[in-house]
Amino acid sequence: MSGYRCPTSSALDCVLSSFQMTNETVNIWTHFLPTWYFLWRLLALGSPGFRADPYHLPLLVFLLPACLYPFASCCAHTFSSMSPRARHICYFLDYGALSLYSLGCAFPYAAYSMPTSWLHSRLHQLFVPAAALNSFLCTGLSCYSRFPELEYPGFSKALRTAAFAYPFLFDNLPLFYRLRLCWGGAHSCGRDALSSNHSYHLLCALLTGFLFAARLPERLAPGRFDYIGHSHQLFHICAVLGTHFQLEAVLADMGSRRAWLAMQEPTLGLEATVATLSLAVIGNLFIIAAFTASLLRIPGTCPLLQGSPLEEGLQAKQQ
Repeated sequence: MSGYRCPTSSALDCVLSSFQMTNETVNIWTHFLPTWYFLWRLLALGSPGFRADPYHLPLLVFLLPACLYPFASCCAHTFSSMSPRARHICYFLDYGALSLYSLGCAFPYAAYSMPTSWLHSRLHQLFVPAAALNSFLCTGLSCYSRFPELEYPGFSKALRTAAFAYPFLFDNLPLFYRLRLCWGGAHSCGRDALSSNHSYHLLCALLTGFLFAARLPERLAPGRFDYIGHSHQLFHICAVLGTHFQLEAVLADMGSRRAWLAMQEPTLGLEATVATLSLAVIGNLFIIAAFTASLLRIPGTCPLLQGSPLEEGLQAKQQ
């Protein structure tokens, strides 16, 4: 209800606003600082000796989009007040980065976290290619969800939620199966035992989805959480914590299962990994470009490109 920036800010104004208290300030910093944390983890793990071992390649592939998605989110929240069109394009790019992150998760899960009974099954062989196709679906649905946002806000929100929930559920199928296998300790899990970090990651993911959909706590006290404590800030924090625990869980699987996995044939080599990533990046950029072109063809009088009443009132006041 308050704390909005001018909806026609310059790029410099947007950057400077991150050092002022607005309703976007905490959103910006809760993803800007984690970007550097994950970049530090990538550089720390990416020493020449570590990179030279093909066994570590899926982990490094995972860390690339883990650095990208908080940075893209930070930029989207920073520059979204330049214009209505800029706002939509910023979030198109944000959604694309999240889609690539969902693909990045599939590489270490396929390499280190598959249940023993699934190894070299058809699902295992198609896991990463299917995740790449899921990233296209995720980007397409989430970008499209911005167009009916004003006329059908409930449908738009449901579509966007489904766009990100589906890749999450698919990527975590190996963990759900291992969790069910070991639930209650009735069976000996052996190599399928989950570390506590897997549980923490799944819990953070559930909290992230709940906060995104429920809009709590601001629904209970409108205006009180405009600057600090609203659901999107909590959503950012839970998402970053989930990625941290996910990284630790992948490292645990990578270490505890290495001797056994060393005797198995890897599902993807270097060439296939690079090809899959490259095609996914190109495909997602193409989808974003298509939606951007559609957005640019829309006349400026369209309600989609008009600011909210709060933003228009702020602009009139500043003028």
